[in-house]
Amino acid sequence: MRAGKLACIVAFAVLICGLGQAQGPMPAKGASVHDRSIYEELTKAPKKAARRINPLQRDPEAVAAGAKLFDLHCAECHGELAEGGKKAPSLRAPEVQQAAPGTLFWLLTNGVVRRGMPVWSKLPEPQRWQLVSYIKSLTPAENPAQSQP
Repeated sequence: MRAGKLACIVAFAVLICGLGQAQGPMPAKGASVHDRSIYEELTKAPKKAARRINPLQRDPEAVAAGAKLFDLHCAECHGELAEGGKKAPSLRAPEVQQAAPGTLFWLLTNGVVRRGMPVWSKLPEPQRWQLVSYIKSLTPAENPAQSQP
C-alpha cells in the first residue's frame, strides 16, 4: 500500500510542472490558491536578475514580435491564448502577470528543465525580451482565490 501511495505521489509530481513543455494539468478554473504552487519557479530568480528592466518595454513593435515568437515557440504548450493547457500553465495567471520582467526573462533564459520548460538561452536576448513584452501585455486572468466565496 505504501509503494502505491509513493507511486501516486511521484506520478503527480511528474505531472505538475513550472512554466514549460512537459507539464501536467493546470489548476482548474476556480481552483484554490494552494493549487497554484506550479508558479513557485518565479520566486527562484536571483534578485539581480529580477531587477533587470526590459529594454523594449516601451516599444510597441516588441509586443507584436513577441506574439509571433510565442506562436512559434510557446503556444503549443501554453495554448494559443496563453491560458495554459495540458502541458504548461497559464501565462495570464496573476503570479505571472505580477512577476517582474527580469524574473520572466530569467525563467525564459534558464528554463525549468526538470519540469519540461526548455532553456531558451540560445534565442537571442532581444527576442527573449520581446517574449517578455508579449507576456506582460496579456490580459490577466481572474484570480480564483478572490472569486471564491
